[in-house]
Amino acid sequence: MRRPYRKLNIDERRILATMLQAKATKTKIAETLGRDRSTIHREIKRNWWHDTEVPLADGYWHMTAQTLADRRHLKRCKLEQHEDLRNEVIGKLKDGWSPEQIAGRLKLEPRAPHQICHETIYQYVYSKSGQSQELGRYLPARQKKRKPRYARKARGEVFPLETSIHNRPEEINDRSQFGNWEGDLMIFERAQGNANVATLVERKTRYTVLLRNNDRKSKPLMNRLIDEMSPLPADARRSITFDRGFEFTSWRDLKTGMGTKSWFCDPQAPWQKGSVENMNKRVRRYLPRDTALLSLPNRYIGSICARLNATPRKCLGYRTPAEAFRDELMKLQR
Repeated sequence: MRRPYRKLNIDERRILATMLQAKATKTKIAETLGRDRSTIHREIKRNWWHDTEVPLADGYWHMTAQTLADRRHLKRCKLEQHEDLRNEVIGKLKDGWSPEQIAGRLKLEPRAPHQICHETIYQYVYSKSGQSQELGRYLPARQKKRKPRYARKARGEVFPLETSIHNRPEEINDRSQFGNWEGDLMIFERAQGNANVATLVERKTRYTVLLRNNDRKSKPLMNRLIDEMSPLPADARRSITFDRGFEFTSWRDLKTGMGTKSWFCDPQAPWQKGSVENMNKRVRRYLPRDTALLSLPNRYIGSICARLNATPRKCLGYRTPAEAFRDELMKLQR
C-alpha cells in the first residue's frame, strides 16, 4: 500500500545537509532517512540556497531549507495569509455552506478579491488552526481526522458491482414479487437545516412510507429504516433500491440489521427507481422545498402518508396502495 507523504522535518534536513557535505550520494541519503530518492532530489532542488552576492555561500543549509519550506507553505495557505478571506469562509461554514459551495460562489462574485479551491478549505478545517476553532463541526459530514486522498474510498468500492441494479433479479424488475422497495431522500431549502424526509415505496403495491429525519448522515438514516421496517415480515422487506448518494453508504447495516438486500442505480440515473421519484413529486404537493419541516407535527407527516396510500391507483386496478399492501401481508400469513 502506498505510504502517506510526510514533509522533511528539521532533523532530517540537518542529516541531509551533513551527508551532502560529506559527498554522500542521494541514494545513500535516501536509505539513511528512509525516504524515496526522488524526495531527496526534490528537496535539494527546491531548497538549495543561491547567494548572488557571495557565490561561495551557495549550498544546502538545513536552517535555510526549513525557512524556505515554511515560506512556501504559508504562501499556499491563502486562509492563513488573508484575514478577510478567512473570515468570509468561516462565516459561510457557520451558515451551513459546504466548502465546495463556498469556493464555487467566490468564482461567481465579480468583486471577490480572492478565489479559493474547496480542497484548500478542507485542509484548513483539518489543520491545527481549524481544529482549534472546531470548524469541523460545521461540515456536512464531519470526520475526526481526514484521510489522505489515496485512502478515500471511491464510490465504486462503496457501491460494488454486485449491488448494481443490472444484477437485480427479474422478479423485482417486473414487480411480480412483493417486499421490494425503492428509497430516496427529499431535501429542503438550506434555511431548514439538515431536516429531510426519507421516502420508501413498495414496488408491487406502491405502498408509501414517509420518515422525517433531522440528520443527513448515512448511519442515522439506516438505523431509522431498520426501526421502521423491522416489524414487517422478512418477506415484506426483501430489498431496497437506492441511488448512489452518500446518504446510503451505510447500506450494509440493512443486511446485518434485518436481512434486507440493497440495490443501486447507475450514477446520475434516478429514473431507474421511477416509483419513488414519481412519489416524491406527489409528496411535494404537500411538502414544497421551503417547508419549515421541523415545525410540523408528526401527525401531519402521517396524514400525508395515509392520504397517498388511500388514493386509488390505475396500475392497481383502482385499488388503493393500502388495500394492495394489506392483501399481500395476508398472503404471507397464510
